[in-house]
Amino acid sequence: MGDSRPVYQRIADDLRRQIDEGLLAVGARIPSRSELKRAYAASDQTVDRAVRVLKAAGYAEGQFGRGVFVTDRRPLGNLLRTGETVDSPFAARIDAGAATASLLWEATSATTAAPPRIAERLGIAVGDRVMCTQYEYLADRRPLQLATSWEPLALTEGTEVVFPERGPYARRGVRERFAAIGMRVTGATELVGSRPATTLESEALGCSPGQCVTVIERTHHTADGRAVETSDIVVRADRWRLEYRIAFAD
Repeated sequence: MGDSRPVYQRIADDLRRQIDEGLLAVGARIPSRSELKRAYAASDQTVDRAVRVLKAAGYAEGQFGRGVFVTDRRPLGNLLRTGETVDSPFAARIDAGAATASLLWEATSATTAAPPRIAERLGIAVGDRVMCTQYEYLADRRPLQLATSWEPLALTEGTEVVFPERGPYARRGVRERFAAIGMRVTGATELVGSRPATTLESEALGCSPGQCVTVIERTHHTADGRAVETSDIVVRADRWRLEYRIAFAD
């Protein structure tokens, strides 16, 4: 039986195989459009589509005026999650077993109206006022993760914790901040998925638009199930692995 895959997919798969087997090493130039056309008897559009597939999968990146080159896809390290770190950014470990990386971040906060999906996660009405905080994280000066957090202003407005990154409780984490206003956060739920990176995400994370990213939806709640904060976290799927440490009761 003949190969039923589209021609562009066969080209992309063959190039991926060459990269995986080391025939095309990290930093090597992918054959040019004309070279691929001759090698596979394909059209401009077909080879261009095959190269776009490689870029979206994180196997290659374009360099203006020079061509397309094989990228380094080895994981930089693990993003660690334990019960002690659940209300903070993922702790980055450069290589398994290595010391925790130096973590820096920038944040901006603004009041906005809760969109439908955020309102549902927080258990509030669509359009209710929330504090939205956007974060960009670096680990040892490498792009690490993006995050957007939402907190209902009905809970924090007029308090010292209304701005997560300002005031006496800045950068203390969700649990400590809400404890300061008499609300005990007892747990968090995380939903992990994947999707293509947007253009803005790819620029911030240093990857190609459409490349696969890991997305974590995290929601903090009190003992009675009331949501106090929810966030979307985005990391490069090809460079960072998620490591969850689960303790079992005796």
